[in-house]
Amino acid sequence: METTRTPISRRSSSICRFHHRRASALSAKADPAFQIQEINSQVAQFRDLLINIGQPRDGPELRERVRKLRRNCVEACKSTSQLVLPQMRSAIDLGIPADSPNLVLLFFVSQLFLRELYKCKNLVRIVPMDMSGYYASKSGPSNIGNVISSILLCKPITPNFNEEELCSIRKDSAEISALVAELQEFMPQSEADIEKTIALQDTCVAGSKSNGARKANRWDNRPGNPNYFSGRFRFLCCTSRPNYV
Repeated sequence: METTRTPISRRSSSICRFHHRRASALSAKADPAFQIQEINSQVAQFRDLLINIGQPRDGPELRERVRKLRRNCVEACKSTSQLVLPQMRSAIDLGIPADSPNLVLLFFVSQLFLRELYKCKNLVRIVPMDMSGYYASKSGPSNIGNVISSILLCKPITPNFNEEELCSIRKDSAEISALVAELQEFMPQSEADIEKTIALQDTCVAGSKSNGARKANRWDNRPGNPNYFSGRFRFLCCTSRPNYV
């Protein structure tokens, strides 16, 4: 016998599906890996929009999209860092060697976004855009704030989009730069790089102790036939301290 679903059962099933979708969305927001993927895609979109500045497709609508996407990227980087950094701090406080791939990925994607912010600042400064007509058409019917300000100051309020945008970009660049510096403190460093740096420091200290003739050691008593490759390939090693920036 075929059973028919009552309206109550259909309603309860739809409510269950709604709660399931909401729970999955909340879990995705709390997942750092998912957030980093979203930041990566937003940075790629931000870069594509910057390419069109100064081109035939440039206009007030494009500048507004660039502004909104830039703010979304900044907030996403800050919120994702709040998911990653507390775990690293707690692990280090407990003396546990922590290795977080999410922190490494967030560091590099934030670094890429910081470079795009520098590019955006230069483009806005070199190629300004008149946004007065765009914001006049987008203003609501009751612009009471600007009206009161105009009456009190006895002059009309004409916001300068380019100056405000440059100030906002500088502020965002400072915040992302501070975030990158904070993430760099927890970046992993390979043991090979540490040993190489210590060895180079010891060599420099030993070489700077004697100003006269060098003391003979067991490496100076080499045979008379030097190897051709012995002094050539030492220039291939990295002699600088590792820096992630």
